[in-house]
Amino acid sequence: MTSAGDPGPTRPWVVLQHVEHEGPGAIADVLTAAGIEWRTVRLDRGEHLPAVGDLSGLVVMGGPMSVHDEDQYSWLVPERDLLGAAVTSGLPVLGICLGAQQMAAALGAEVTTGVEPEVGAGHITLTDSGRRDPVFGPEYRGLSGTTVPCVHWHQDTFTLPEGAVHLAATRTTPHQAFRVGSAAYGLQFHIEIDTDLATQWRPWLPDGVGLTDVEVAAVASAGRRILGRFVDVSIAAGRYST
Repeated sequence: MTSAGDPGPTRPWVVLQHVEHEGPGAIADVLTAAGIEWRTVRLDRGEHLPAVGDLSGLVVMGGPMSVHDEDQYSWLVPERDLLGAAVTSGLPVLGICLGAQQMAAALGAEVTTGVEPEVGAGHITLTDSGRRDPVFGPEYRGLSGTTVPCVHWHQDTFTLPEGAVHLAATRTTPHQAFRVGSAAYGLQFHIEIDTDLATQWRPWLPDGVGLTDVEVAAVASAGRRILGRFVDVSIAAGRYST
């Protein structure tokens, strides 16, 4: 495997993880199935951020912290710098929940506290642009199928970065997903969940919030399709080849 235009050693994709229970889930399986070399950097364990020139793709996971908790988490600002550099460089980027908030902030958008928490199994509604998007659009099934199953676990939200394409919304959180360029996506919601990740999440969910096996299966099915198309789009964009 080689990065496009790079005859030297393979540069991996990197997954940035912030807490023990919010690992890559189905993202790991999708990257591996595509033949993509990848590794996890555990910022919660003090591991160092890579340089943008050492990456072929970047995935930034969620976490309970806020983008504004810079005094408590010294990696927040450097992570935003890396996200901004990765997007500017045209690398494939996927930010999920906190990762999407960090990505939005890195691109000049504002991150604020929403009117109420949004937690548990649910759906997002695709915008007109979302229905045409190569990653999300194939999930559109006509007027009765504008929604996509997901798991919500946030209260913070963001404005859209300048030039971003608005892809999805909910009543509580109008800005649920955006795309910048051809292969940089910020998702406020979670689609990476699988059975193992759901088991890790359940003890951390708020009282009264659960995830049934049926809900997990629905999100996992849609999530793998969406993540697979994200990888396909990333490869087609010419930034990474296997």
